[in-house]
Amino acid sequence: MDRSNRTTRLGMLTPSSNSVLEPATAHLLAGCAGVSAHFARFRVTEIGLSAAALDQFDPEPILAAAELLADARVAAILWNGTSGAWLGFAADERLSAAITDRTGCPASTAALAFRDLFRARGYGRIGLVTPYTGDVQRRIQANWGAAGFDCGAERHLGLSENFAFAEAGPEAIAGMVRAVAAEGVDAVAIVCTNLAGAALAPALEAELGVPVIDSVTVTLWKGLDLAGCPTTHLAAHGRAFAADGEGRP
Repeated sequence: MDRSNRTTRLGMLTPSSNSVLEPATAHLLAGCAGVSAHFARFRVTEIGLSAAALDQFDPEPILAAAELLADARVAAILWNGTSGAWLGFAADERLSAAITDRTGCPASTAALAFRDLFRARGYGRIGLVTPYTGDVQRRIQANWGAAGFDCGAERHLGLSENFAFAEAGPEAIAGMVRAVAAEGVDAVAIVCTNLAGAALAPALEAELGVPVIDSVTVTLWKGLDLAGCPTTHLAAHGRAFAADGEGRP
């Protein structure tokens, strides 16, 4: 009898105060036989540009959490948080390389997943939706703009407490998505893994006619790609999972 467990395990590094991404990821994977997600936390409670807020993303605690995930023999490790959006893509590239060096696992992040998907699909005009404060939002716009993504269409909630992001209701999130879509974009990015956008994306895509790419969804898309797993069978959860040609504007 074959007693082997053929499950592909994905490791997810999780902000300590995040209450959205784990259930959202479980929901996305509910119909995906043979893939499971496993989580390790490190402390993140505030999003901002102060020294204290930025110090939360010191690599060492992140790498220690990644080492624990590697004990579960995961196929890939993802930083399922969007700090690279305001710290810069280069910071996440360094972090991903350090995770791989420390654990031997291929690694990526939510911010790099957005960048990779945008490039693969040819999305240049991005509607930016976040719960963040204005200064963080402007930093994201500058970083993404330097990478070739026009984020002039934007909405944000002006919040800094990470736990509070999860309390934003579906009406508030959908309202921001509709507002940026109305300005004419190739895709909408819901940037924050503690903002409950994943479940809203399919209906909003059908309503608005543009891809709505949630952070939890795009991180899972990247994790499956790194693990060599197909994604198109998850297309009911949004156009992030569609074949590249089908997801073009």
